[in-house]
Amino acid sequence: MNKEYYTGKQVKVPAFYPVYLFTILKINKMKTYILSFLLLTIAVVVSAQEELPMKMEHEMTEIWDPEVVKVTPGETPADAPSDAIVLFDGVDLENEWTNDKGEKPGWEVANGCVTVKQGTGVIKTKRSFNDFQLHIEWRSPAEVTGESQGRGNSGIFLQGIYEVQVLDNYNNRTYRNGQAGSVYKQYAPLVNACKAPGEWQTYDIIYTAPRFNNDGTYFTPPTVTVLHNGVLIQNHVKLRGPTEFIGIPEYSVKRHGAGPIVLQDHGNPVSYRNIWIREL
Repeated sequence: MNKEYYTGKQVKVPAFYPVYLFTILKINKMKTYILSFLLLTIAVVVSAQEELPMKMEHEMTEIWDPEVVKVTPGETPADAPSDAIVLFDGVDLENEWTNDKGEKPGWEVANGCVTVKQGTGVIKTKRSFNDFQLHIEWRSPAEVTGESQGRGNSGIFLQGIYEVQVLDNYNNRTYRNGQAGSVYKQYAPLVNACKAPGEWQTYDIIYTAPRFNNDGTYFTPPTVTVLHNGVLIQNHVKLRGPTEFIGIPEYSVKRHGAGPIVLQDHGNPVSYRNIWIREL
């Protein structure tokens, strides 16, 4: 009856293997011995590799290069990190902003903020952007006048097309998909995180620009995430199309490239400050 022997790796070795080695040792032919030993050893190694998978080590899934880029954060969450573009520092508006005609913006700069001047129109950045992280602080008037959409109304247009609503909704009800923090007429905010009139509020907006098919339709739609005063109110929502006051967003989709940040003049003296952006 044939017997089988096992190595430490549990690889089957023919029973004649030890006998064969012994016979070779008795033959005074060193070349034959070496060649035979090597051939049999190779056969055993190959057999072991075929039967046992390679053992995984932790180093096999560790990626070291290239190193992650270093960014120095601001002293507070509101402060611009080292790789941000400061769009408004509380002093100089003309460096980064124009009016809708590319001329000097007509809004008023004072006390570290810029305030809508009714009738002067929107202001927009000179630069254009695609994917970005935007930090912006806003304040509705402390003196409350009007109601619903007539109270502290402005807006932030991403790429000049998609609006995140600015509105005083502190004890001021309006239609849910048009209140503060809404993606106007498309997505209501998850919660109402508004502070009282006259208090500074923050939006932190993460925006991914759309990509288009050859026919001008969205290949991937634009997406928006918004934190209002540190509270998540829009969670990576997929936009249906451009912002429309009257109409269906899907019917207005057109291919476009990078675009500016636009702040709306809706006739209310809303103020802005500490505006910075990180291109992603």
